[in-house]
Amino acid sequence: MKKKSASHSAFFNPRVLLGVLIVLAGVSLALFAANPFGRGTVRNQQQNQPGAPAIDPSVLPPGFDCSQVFNLGINRQDNMLAGLIMLACGYTQPASPVQGSRVFGYGGLSQWMQKLLPEPLFIGGGDVDVVVPDGTFPKVTQSESMEWCHANTCVVNYNDSRTAGSCYSGISYSSDGGATWHPSQLLCTGHGTNFGDPIVVYNEALGMWFAGDLATGCGGQGVGLWTSLDGITWIPGACAANLGGGAGDRESMWVDNNPASSHYGRMYISFNNFAVGGGALQVVYSDNGTVWTAPITLQASFIRDVQVTGDLAGSGRVYVAAMNEEGGSLTTRQNVMFRSNCTANSYFVCMFGTNNWRHMGWGEPVANGNFVSLNYAQHGTGADLGDVYFVRSTDAGLTFGTPIKLNTDSGTAMQWQPSMTGGPNGTIFASWYDQRETNGGADLNCTAGNAAQNCYRRWGRISTDNGATWQADDQVGRALSPLPGQFDTTVQPNYQGDYDYHSTTNNVAIGGWTDGRVPISGQSQQDVFVNLVP
Repeated sequence: MKKKSASHSAFFNPRVLLGVLIVLAGVSLALFAANPFGRGTVRNQQQNQPGAPAIDPSVLPPGFDCSQVFNLGINRQDNMLAGLIMLACGYTQPASPVQGSRVFGYGGLSQWMQKLLPEPLFIGGGDVDVVVPDGTFPKVTQSESMEWCHANTCVVNYNDSRTAGSCYSGISYSSDGGATWHPSQLLCTGHGTNFGDPIVVYNEALGMWFAGDLATGCGGQGVGLWTSLDGITWIPGACAANLGGGAGDRESMWVDNNPASSHYGRMYISFNNFAVGGGALQVVYSDNGTVWTAPITLQASFIRDVQVTGDLAGSGRVYVAAMNEEGGSLTTRQNVMFRSNCTANSYFVCMFGTNNWRHMGWGEPVANGNFVSLNYAQHGTGADLGDVYFVRSTDAGLTFGTPIKLNTDSGTAMQWQPSMTGGPNGTIFASWYDQRETNGGADLNCTAGNAAQNCYRRWGRISTDNGATWQADDQVGRALSPLPGQFDTTVQPNYQGDYDYHSTTNNVAIGGWTDGRVPISGQSQQDVFVNLVP
């Protein structure tokens, strides 16, 4: 459920944090990205001629030429509108409302055997489904989320197909610290059509919530914001980035909530702008949420935006994790970290590497003083198709140490799509999707939508010293989950969410993930579950 665009907004503060790129020493690892999901793969236009339209062509932007899909980078975008364009132009086929789609699978179909670990310790509190009530089948696709808490109020913004294709917004809140959840009003008015790609933060300096998605009312496919004083009632806010139709993609957001920072209350949003250089990496920021800077270009050619974050210790430094996908398909990948320098207006760049499937190893960064960390997924040793790794810098991104593997299972089961968040006390919570409990710890493929076939569980690991040492990895989700299908024909079929942005407030982390344990019409379908980790 995503769609992104890029645009220019007013210049509020003449101080530009982001600028010149300087290559730093780092760690480079090989990636190959088998990528059965299809959205991150770049293919030659002559090899991908459109077939018969799969959905109503009226969803296409006025005057859109399907022959330009590859020239415009639509096939490299991971938002909802891009998925609709690929469907309407016949490059992908719609999901079957009966059989669903293969999302995390890698190869043929197999049966899974459930293997429960004895006496699990579990990480954090109980997990809770935030999608209550759900939609009406088959419009039940809810996944890809960002979570944030302030005091006892927690908000989860996620993609939701219940009103697709006019709006892909889903948002839920808890007023009791995450114990129970309620639906909030959908972010469907004020910025044209909402195409999802959710972001949300609470700005301590302004005393206000900000949530955002890609929206047609912000230049065609830019970043639209909604604001709230209580996390329950929302009103349309500013366009953080006015990007042209088909331009914006995969935004992320962070706010500097440290009162000691010279940029206290400043909010940052990163995104890809496919109207510039085939997908330039850009950032905008604002001190009041109303007036935003013009897009600041970190790299003028395509490099995948992963997530923006900043120093929790109050230095004012900002970091943007990105990935060089090296043309897609089976080529190598390279993780890249950009770092701002408040005095020199420059960005440093650090390299890492990963080897993985559609999500290509995208992880999540954490910065706390001189400790800068990133987790990511890559191909494991031998037949192990996926492991989760962690790498960190102890000198604010100038150099990076040797990556370590966070999952400690000895089999070939896959681990993928990690998230990570940290607090100013040095605690880091990393989590990921993990299939080690099925098929005796060996790799095996699940059938999407099969509610009788358990497939994976959310696992995680905690460090209390900025990643120097780690506690044992353990279960986060309280139950195994089948592989949920995607049954809504207004959503591209190979979809289960491309990120899960986590956050920490007062040293309590909140993390969400896509879970398929709640069947509807006999089918495992996508919901967003969360838990809190004190």
